[in-house]
Amino acid sequence: MVELLKEQPLKSITPDRGKEFSKHPKISNELNLVEFYFPFPHHPWQRGTNENTNGLLREYFPKTKDIDQTDEYIELKVKEINLRPRKCLN
Repeated sequence: MVELLKEQPLKSITPDRGKEFSKHPKISNELNLVEFYFPFPHHPWQRGTNENTNGLLREYFPKTKDIDQTDEYIELKVKEINLRPRKCLN
């Protein structure tokens, strides 16, 4: 995944406040010092695209569904989400 991100221009990351981003300095270094911006707790509007994308992911991968799928299936669904028209992007 890091290799894929290195190929695309990335200006910043605004992650959720989960512990999975505790190693954000290492990730930043791997991605050519991309900036991380952490929103304040209980301020979901500060990461609107993240919240919108989480909603889209739940349409394809509901919490009740087992996501133990092939890489090809996951990549297909990610592509569908990324190619889906979004109001905020016209």
